[in-house]
Amino acid sequence: MTPAARVQAAIELLDQIIEAARAEGAPADRLIADYFRQRRYAGSKDRRAVRELVYRAIRACGEVPVNGRAAMLALGQNDTTILSLFDGSTHGPAVFGADEKGAEPGFAPEWLMLRLTASGLAIEDAAALLDRAPLDIRVNTLKADPATIELPEVGEHLAAPQGLRFDHGTPVEQWAAYKDGLIEIQDHGSQLACLAADVRPGEVVVDLCAGAGGKSLALAAAMENQGRLIACDTDKRRLGNLPPRAARAGAGVIETLLLNPNAELEALDGLIGAADCVFVDAPCSGTGTWRRKPEVKWRLTPERLKRFAQLQDHVLNVAAQLTRPGGRIVFVTCSTLDEEGSDRAAGFLDRHPEWQAADPELEQGVMHGLGTRLSPSHSGTDGFFVAKLLLPC
Repeated sequence: MTPAARVQAAIELLDQIIEAARAEGAPADRLIADYFRQRRYAGSKDRRAVRELVYRAIRACGEVPVNGRAAMLALGQNDTTILSLFDGSTHGPAVFGADEKGAEPGFAPEWLMLRLTASGLAIEDAAALLDRAPLDIRVNTLKADPATIELPEVGEHLAAPQGLRFDHGTPVEQWAAYKDGLIEIQDHGSQLACLAADVRPGEVVVDLCAGAGGKSLALAAAMENQGRLIACDTDKRRLGNLPPRAARAGAGVIETLLLNPNAELEALDGLIGAADCVFVDAPCSGTGTWRRKPEVKWRLTPERLKRFAQLQDHVLNVAAQLTRPGGRIVFVTCSTLDEEGSDRAAGFLDRHPEWQAADPELEQGVMHGLGTRLSPSHSGTDGFFVAKLLLPC
């Protein structure tokens, strides 16, 4: 592909991503994969270059652009090389007219920036959410020792005792250690959130919103494969990814349990009042994941944010019924919005006055309301809110 053809391909992909953001369609990474699956002629360098252009354009725009061309022109405002490729050449973008304008640059839609600011996030903190993320791994202590493991590259040691950091793009998934289950890819913030649960061998632990199970694997390692770890979710497809991952990691303590939305306790009946720890990695807006999924900022609306908050309240109420006296809930969202963080923890305590908040005791992050906030600017992690809620005996 010529450089101009790469720009045109990025524009076509941006058109799809913008439409999907408006219609709650497929995420950008899936759209990009599908696009190149249909264009086998594009080599690896072409795919990498087009993907880079797409994500740079998304990061450059605040509001949802009118179309992909406007998004790419916005990126060109700070990169004249891109503007020069709007040359009308074969397979390249048409020449832009004198009156044609690109999208307005910015970090996020205005309404969302106001919510972030109201949640105590400064402009520089918001900007850091759009930086490129490094690649973090967790050494799986069920199979390896962080002090002696040998990897093809030397990683930076992190505050999480099993955490190592590598440059973005490091081919970790090609390493034998990854294929053999000795390491897992997991953001440092996610590792710290799991440490807040302080799970121990022999406990009964419920991972209530397990998804594909990344945090379940970390919890299983901390439990040393002793006790019960029930990984639950309402998404059959995502939960179905966990058993092969658990087998690769040697995490035999994990049980999977599919739940029905709004009727979760039907399947969890035998666990009511039995859990030492309920880990609630609640569905959320994902404002803390913009470094990896910048298009998420275009997908959120005030109405969707309200629905997320209602769902988080519901999941916390379910978690309360599963916890034994003396037990705990660890509430986690990958969000930097108070509506999905401290406000939800405070609302929980209002509804359940017998409970109390405790310090999550994370080595990084800053106390924020009733929990701890992790962020790229302060802790070098994705954005998270972590709260620990205790039920006294």
